[in-house]
Amino acid sequence: MSGTSIDWDLELIQKYNYSGPRYTSYPTALEFTESYDESAFLQAAARYPERPLSLYIHIPFCHRLCYFCGCNKLVTRQLHKADEYLDVLELEIRQRAPLFAGRTVTQMHWGGGTPTFLNAKQITRLMALLREQFTFDAHAEMSLEIDPREIELDIVDHLHQEGFNRLSMGVQDFNKEVQRLVNREQDEAFIFALIERAKALGFASTNIDLIYGLPKQTPESFAYTLQRVAELGPHRLSVFNYAHLPTLFAAQRKIKEADLPGAEQKLDILQQTIHDLTASGYQFIGMDHFARPDDELAVAQREGKLHRNFQGYTTQGETDLLGMGVSAISMIGDSYAQNQKVLKDYYTQVQTQGNALWRGVQLTRDDCIRRDVIKTLICNFRLSYSAIEMDYQINFDDYFSEDLTLLEPMVADGLIEVTSRELIVTPKGRLLIRNICMCFDIYLRSKMRTRQFSRVI
Repeated sequence: MSGTSIDWDLELIQKYNYSGPRYTSYPTALEFTESYDESAFLQAAARYPERPLSLYIHIPFCHRLCYFCGCNKLVTRQLHKADEYLDVLELEIRQRAPLFAGRTVTQMHWGGGTPTFLNAKQITRLMALLREQFTFDAHAEMSLEIDPREIELDIVDHLHQEGFNRLSMGVQDFNKEVQRLVNREQDEAFIFALIERAKALGFASTNIDLIYGLPKQTPESFAYTLQRVAELGPHRLSVFNYAHLPTLFAAQRKIKEADLPGAEQKLDILQQTIHDLTASGYQFIGMDHFARPDDELAVAQREGKLHRNFQGYTTQGETDLLGMGVSAISMIGDSYAQNQKVLKDYYTQVQTQGNALWRGVQLTRDDCIRRDVIKTLICNFRLSYSAIEMDYQINFDDYFSEDLTLLEPMVADGLIEVTSRELIVTPKGRLLIRNICMCFDIYLRSKMRTRQFSRVI
């Protein structure tokens, strides 16, 4: 099916613009507990030995603090800290890798922080270790995040030589005043040079991250950013809604609330973004993401084969995700597991126990059913009852009778169509897919936790 069509209905968007999960997982991380232990992880690792493996490596360091950032990072200019980190990360990798012997890595992503905080020698060291410990598919997707302020062009060449074939770059906004107010001033010409070098080297995919809702942004100023992005021509775009949560993220206290665009202006920016990017030929994938029509994400969505995990949208659904490094999250078997979030605790536990496991959750049968429903709706905007019924031997109408009742106001508002055998998200409902999925979230319903999440728009 196509995800390109969106009907902008301001009244409905304002009605449903309340807080809710992003559903990179179901259950969400709020359900993780420290009762999930190493024995549970070992059982999960052995549950589906036939599954390919996706690796996530977290590099927590940044040279400079971006005021909008809510990621787990450590700001420092002491490069030797990366060597100390790699020493401990190596211990974790050597302990975890044997659990997945015989599996093939089909996907790897380095996130942060800033992975290119590592210099060329450190990148080579880590890649050599990973290739020694894991078996990589010859066509594996190998991606990492780069900061255009903290990289030289020759590092892009080095990344390509090490096997990376995908780059994701945080641009956020090309407007100089906005950049200054969030402490992320960058060279526009150099960003173009980086993307051009990646394309010339044959990188299979380039992604640009933008953020709307930053201080002093206006529809007019963001129009320039969108124009330049269209000229840049990345394969994919992520356009995130800035959630101002200064009580949770200390760096955001440096942003003056008076400088932030109001709710109505943010919606104007979002509407303009969708219009301009689709006019430039991008397909709306959903949940803030766009892709060229020939990109594999867009193709997978049209074919009903798109998937989603902690790293976002992916074409690789039947894989186990192994996260390594401080705060990294794994999706192994039917469970989620997260490493220690504080760097000091990560170091201590790996050095004393050989692993960094902090917390997690073992999914129940009901969790698995609801996870598949939510994931399918988010990825493909359509859900066949029969697919869920066949997989889990249930009667959809009976099992989800309460959930379908909760959907009735959204059906009346035209966000979703309910037939006898299918749920279909309408063009009006695609921007509000999180709200639709919340009707199937038993944890949200029982605990009323919406205040702990960002607004859906």
